[in-house]
Amino acid sequence: MCGIVGYAGTVTACGKPLEVCLQGLGRLEYRGYDSAGVALAAPGMAKVAVRKKAGRLANLEEDVDRRPMPEATVGIGHTRWATNGEPNDVNAHPHVSEDGKIAIIHNGIIENAGVLRARLVEEGYTFASSTDTEVAAKLLGKMANVVIEQTGKPDLFEALRRVARMLNGAFTILAVDVRQPDIVVGARHDSPLVVGLGEGENFLGSDVASFVAYTKDAMEVGQDQAVCISGNRVAVTDFDGNEITDSKRFTVDWDASAAEKGGWDSFMEKEIHEDPTAVNDTLLGRFNQAGDIVLDEVRIEPDVFRSIDKIIVVACGTASYAGMVAKYAIEHWVRIPVEVELAHEFRYRDPILTPRTLVVAISQSGETMDTLMALRHAREQGSRVLAICNTQGSTIPRESDAVLYTHAGPEIAVASTKAFVAQIVAAYLLGLYLAQVKNTLFADEIHQIVAQLKAMPAKIQRVLDTQAGTVEATAKRLLDAHSFLFLGRHVGYPVAMEGALKLKEIAYTFTEGFAAGELKHGPIALVEAGEPVVVIVPSARGRDTLHNKVISGIEEVKARGAYTVAVAEEGDSDVGKYADVVFWRPECPTLLSPLVDVVPLQLLALDMARLKGYDVDKPRNLAKSVTVE
Repeated sequence: MCGIVGYAGTVTACGKPLEVCLQGLGRLEYRGYDSAGVALAAPGMAKVAVRKKAGRLANLEEDVDRRPMPEATVGIGHTRWATNGEPNDVNAHPHVSEDGKIAIIHNGIIENAGVLRARLVEEGYTFASSTDTEVAAKLLGKMANVVIEQTGKPDLFEALRRVARMLNGAFTILAVDVRQPDIVVGARHDSPLVVGLGEGENFLGSDVASFVAYTKDAMEVGQDQAVCISGNRVAVTDFDGNEITDSKRFTVDWDASAAEKGGWDSFMEKEIHEDPTAVNDTLLGRFNQAGDIVLDEVRIEPDVFRSIDKIIVVACGTASYAGMVAKYAIEHWVRIPVEVELAHEFRYRDPILTPRTLVVAISQSGETMDTLMALRHAREQGSRVLAICNTQGSTIPRESDAVLYTHAGPEIAVASTKAFVAQIVAAYLLGLYLAQVKNTLFADEIHQIVAQLKAMPAKIQRVLDTQAGTVEATAKRLLDAHSFLFLGRHVGYPVAMEGALKLKEIAYTFTEGFAAGELKHGPIALVEAGEPVVVIVPSARGRDTLHNKVISGIEEVKARGAYTVAVAEEGDSDVGKYADVVFWRPECPTLLSPLVDVVPLQLLALDMARLKGYDVDKPRNLAKSVTVE
């Protein structure tokens, strides 16, 4: 879950490698902020120049300002989310070889590090840290010397390939060597890596945010592949050294300014206010001239889609709640069963998968390891996989049979907001596409739903414009609450779960989300005087029974002293009678209501965390992209 960046430029040493590394790490800090570090190499250096500090990137930047680093020709940088060894200066990356000539950075977990460390200790190697990464550094240093002995010259690229074949687990490794100060090498297995293609300079990064300020041209690095960049060359091979010539190139469809706050106090606040744009952009370009729905990249024949008799959504966290929302819509429109599975549980329960099963993998980053392993299992069993993803060039779309990109733009805050609404829209488009190819809806019905979807950005904006003040006042009123309950029915149930998750993630408040019908089956025992209960109220239009049952639930908790907060449709007079506070949403179809219902809950979590003085963008113990199991 760490952020990595590499740079190779001209043969003349300068400040550009350090600049690229620090700027890249600034854009990648959402991937990890336990520590940060850089390593630089240039002709004439006896050892790599390394600087690293525990804590936020600002600590490293301040240290570099006080004690400037040398000019260089290549550099690598790392921002860490600790998985092996506690966060401190010693465990921070980069780590160096025994002789100090090589530095490496690493994302992932090396599962056989203990065995490798023991062997190296027997050979006389010493270790300063408790990390698996230092094991790889010492091993690479050893292997680099072996290659020199065998060939008479340094070959870091070959040495890294040999080391990669010795490692078990998940890893992306970047390395520099003072004996070859014109190159940066990398290797990846089950962990992200992408190349940035410049003029007279090239880049490596865990995602395109690391180099988008310098180039929008990028190239994918595949599974079990190694890459070597210099200022004017990029070479890709497999771990055995066989050249790869078909690496896919792509152009990043957003610029560096999209990954900046742009005047907002936090990325999360900015991204919540980008909810309308995320929905709108996810709808753009989805229709041909006849108005039929098209997917981004489809390697599944329409006849195969027609044969699908079951859908399984695999996802984690917020993405899984988007999948739960999609379940209601797809089952209604397509009339086939939809299951929603937590990806980390999926392959361990021996799921029933056939060629007629469509597995939908939802991941903002496209690198979520649990979801990636689930989709690989599904494909091994003969099922087709469609990805819903926000990140170009990432692993999950590449390994899927089809992909729907959400086009939400970079999401920097750890707590997902705009990606959630974009994932819901993409899943709706999938459901409508299946209804189109399976003829379960008439064309005019699909067009009507699409028109309703296109009206949703304006409705979301209305919530942002009219409810922010009420939400902030409510946050102030409930700031000292020790716990919350969130309740919902039908599509409101996953919205309640997502609202509860947001409050847990950034306000550190114990919160539980429940299906409202479960209230009398246990959770009502938690209700006491002053307990905040947030209820997602379905529209009374056409669903009187469901609406009335939720209103009854509000009455029940209110009678036991709860402080009730409702999210309800404008004009709902019943809600006003029983709720202490109402966040109003504009009138919209029930199946589309999660797109507006979640917005005040995102704002509530934001305001609660901000009022408590927490860093809303970088909540404790969390990283944006979970790339380890």
